[in-house]
Amino acid sequence: MLSFLPPAARGTIAALLLMLNTMLLAPLLISITLLRIVIPLPGWQRGCTSTAIAAAELWITFNSGWMKLTQTMQWDVDGVEHLDKQHWYLVTSNHQSYADIIILQHLLNRKIPMLKFFLKQQLIWIPVIGLCWWALDFPFMKRYSKEYLDKHPSKRGEDFESTRRACEKFKHTPVTVFNFLEGTRFTPAKQQLQQSPYQWLLKPKAGGIAFVVGAMGDSLNSLLDITIAYPNHQQPSFWDFLCGRVDKLQVRVQQRDIPAHFLNRNYNEDQAFRQDFQQWISQLWQEKDELLEQLHQANGNAPENL
Repeated sequence: MLSFLPPAARGTIAALLLMLNTMLLAPLLISITLLRIVIPLPGWQRGCTSTAIAAAELWITFNSGWMKLTQTMQWDVDGVEHLDKQHWYLVTSNHQSYADIIILQHLLNRKIPMLKFFLKQQLIWIPVIGLCWWALDFPFMKRYSKEYLDKHPSKRGEDFESTRRACEKFKHTPVTVFNFLEGTRFTPAKQQLQQSPYQWLLKPKAGGIAFVVGAMGDSLNSLLDITIAYPNHQQPSFWDFLCGRVDKLQVRVQQRDIPAHFLNRNYNEDQAFRQDFQQWISQLWQEKDELLEQLHQANGNAPENL
């Protein structure tokens, strides 16, 4: 609708609408959560949780509104037709831009339970948005490095136990747990530094979702494996996205069964599970790399600086 405006003007309008949307809904979300804490009645708390999620879904809907207002991007999406909001999902995707999260929220909003990310504990201190994550029961995790555990062996197993406790509240109400397996955005420089065996992807880090699969047991119904392809092998910045400089987007969503023998197992302490899980993720990532190659070839794209 505003395509006649120059990109910088559209980007400025989109950014202002995003900030206004956040500033209007964040106080409502936090107030609902405080009411949930003050009145510790199970029925009341469940109602507050549902209301908070509805507020977050409204935030996503408003974001979809300004995207339609300022964007002219063509959407080529397949695989979202048979999703169910009453199911528990584990979701992963390749990661190329900060816009990926807004795009995924737009595509999956109200089709599945709201996406919840496992976050580093320090992120709760981000102004406004950290409180919103806390209000929505996003799990904040304290993860220990291998070096730290070597020096403090008594801490072994605590990160798994904290994941299990965080997941416990998800067993009674459908939820979607999201994780970027690459852990960071793809760039050709990072790919070369890693010596990644994949043409379009960084190496996956299996530990994050392995903790979730092990901790949530039989609650998870399936894995949603999402592949995002930007034209001309772009890694657009969030500002590029706001300005409408992404003219086409391809997204493929594949539902995959989670092997039953992965459930209720400890990734850190079970070597056989760790090897099997890493092999499963490597196979998924190889198939994703081949799919990205097909999508880019269909658009006439070739790898840059690879």
